[in-house]
Amino acid sequence: MTQKTLNLNSVPGHQVLAAAGKKILRPGGKAATQQLLAWANFKSGETVLELAASFGESAIALAQQFGVRVVGVEKSPDSVVRARANIQAAGVAHLVEVIEGDIFQLDAISEQFDYVLAEAILTMQSPPGKAKLLRSIHDRLKPGGRFLSHELLVIGDREAEIHQALAQSIRVNSTPLTEAHWISACDAAELAVLQQQTGTMGLLNPTRIIADEGWSDAAKFFWKVMTQAPLRQRILSMRQVFQQYRSELGYIVFVAERR
Repeated sequence: MTQKTLNLNSVPGHQVLAAAGKKILRPGGKAATQQLLAWANFKSGETVLELAASFGESAIALAQQFGVRVVGVEKSPDSVVRARANIQAAGVAHLVEVIEGDIFQLDAISEQFDYVLAEAILTMQSPPGKAKLLRSIHDRLKPGGRFLSHELLVIGDREAEIHQALAQSIRVNSTPLTEAHWISACDAAELAVLQQQTGTMGLLNPTRIIADEGWSDAAKFFWKVMTQAPLRQRILSMRQVFQQYRSELGYIVFVAERR
């Protein structure tokens, strides 16, 4: 879907940010993802299932950096086509495959993996959706396999209020949990959290944008926001909510092992 066909008043926030040129859409940014991957301590030849693989960029980077074999699941047919082209261009077709599929139908994949990677995926699911997806992740892991997750965090006891504010701004049913609730949701799916880290959520903080995107891409992002009113209105609306709850919104990265 091109920016011209997007209804910027109604599409989910991540599509608005992508239309403005933002590539790193995780609440803890690039640094939190790097911490998660450091904990994983991948070994060459291990296998990774990535949920919502988009254009295959993360899968390609994992294969190039660690020599792991990655299977990505992506629902959008257009994104799958683009991902496959990117994989061929990167010369990693022997290590990376992106298949068209629904993350809620992981039982269609017979293979079990050393790792399952999901970033900013569970936050967007309802409580029953979270439970179902976590159980499916458990089943796609080898015994002792590990789930790598990077999600939005609520700090404090105003989960319901924050959910409502995010839904109005992001236009999607975003339901982040507290640290304790994330851990208990994993535990209910027989995934034992081994390591976790939390921190501030600076997704639309200018300093974080520069750190995540680099000066050149950050400048392009800021220029689009300044010069395109529909983008600017939506992004400022999201930033206002993030600022309002800046002391109560954060990120969490964690590693959970299949029991």
